[in-house]
Amino acid sequence: MKALKPYLFLLLVLSLVGCGQPPQDDHTRLGNYRGTITCGNFSDEINMTITKDTANYQVAFTSLAQNAVQIPLQEVTVKGDSISFELRSDYDTYAFNNVWANHDAQLQGTLSVDTVKVPYLLTRDQPTASTAPRKEDVQFSSHGRTVNGTIWYPENAPKKGLVLITSSGNADRSATRAEAMHFAQKGFTTFHYDKQGTGRTAGDWAAAAMEELLADDRAAILFFAQTTGLPLTSMGIKGSSQGAAKVPFLLQALPDLKYGVVVSCPGVSLLESDLNYWKNTHAANLGEDLGEAAVLQRQVFEFIAGNTTRAAVESAVAAAKVHPWFQEIWLPNLDEVQVDDKLNYTPIPYFEKTRQPVLILQGTADEIVPENSAEKLASALRKVPNTNFEVVLLPGANHSMYDVGKSDFPYWSKLHPAYFEKIEKWITTVNGGK
Repeated sequence: MKALKPYLFLLLVLSLVGCGQPPQDDHTRLGNYRGTITCGNFSDEINMTITKDTANYQVAFTSLAQNAVQIPLQEVTVKGDSISFELRSDYDTYAFNNVWANHDAQLQGTLSVDTVKVPYLLTRDQPTASTAPRKEDVQFSSHGRTVNGTIWYPENAPKKGLVLITSSGNADRSATRAEAMHFAQKGFTTFHYDKQGTGRTAGDWAAAAMEELLADDRAAILFFAQTTGLPLTSMGIKGSSQGAAKVPFLLQALPDLKYGVVVSCPGVSLLESDLNYWKNTHAANLGEDLGEAAVLQRQVFEFIAGNTTRAAVESAVAAAKVHPWFQEIWLPNLDEVQVDDKLNYTPIPYFEKTRQPVLILQGTADEIVPENSAEKLASALRKVPNTNFEVVLLPGANHSMYDVGKSDFPYWSKLHPAYFEKIEKWITTVNGGK
């Protein structure tokens, strides 16, 4: 499955341009400025980190709710007490115009995008303040392969751990960096890592069987426990999408793990979930032809999963070409198809044997997993029987847990405001209020 990403993060490779010479007391202007930007029902905590080289200022943008961490900004211009810079996406330019105030302790600014202007106030952290949790880049071995990851440490002594399980596609650990940092700031020692074939880890995730990926995840959890000294009994695992589908298997493989958090988890096979996404994205164009077209699209997915023959698919394609709906079918080059047995994987049998506490989160605007997925997972847990679980449906959240409901500032996407809150509250309850 492919998790969707908000357009804000489809950034070009950014070059930094600084204008104007820093003043003599420029050290008072450097550092991390943070505050909340508010526009009607929209609010987001943002950080601006200002640094400089020998001549020019640089500014980096962070918003954990947007999964944006230290994004370099463009067109950095300093004139007297003012500093301006821009953040650019594929669709919009976000212009930040600021004035240093209160002896350089604050930035009074205005964000302009399209015809909208939003005022904000950012306050500089004290010199001793920590702007980010401490991190340690590490390596571990799994089946002869070196896997690269990062451990994030909370400010206080770590007593609880959280491992972020890898998901589908070619995203490396940067896709979960904001979450890893967020939970570290909340007192968790967190760990995330590059799936094979992504980031700095060699391999081929597309060709790897699900059993191989699960073995890597298991090795990651055990390495994390050994490296940090945290027992599995104080540790939870969290996954999203395909990563969530792997959570119940891992909870059984390592029964000492304390709990699991599953986000946007399909209650069906990965193949069925992919087909559901195709239906949702083609329903408007196909109308009454959706059902007939879906039969052919399923055959294509079944071929990729290794469940049917090429001859059968080619015969079905030849018969369907006369229909106007055929142009909506996704048909790969059959000569280049690599069988992907992962499509046959379903988490349901493993949920039916899971005894640890489980939190199930699903967005009501999820366009990928079937609408009844959360209830199917709950029904599977009841068969154990396991009553120590909770289902949370977030109104207006999509598959990636971004809020797609009505916003007074629709120019950038951010996580549903209740997303982290629900997870933290539930984990605190599981940990006995700690």
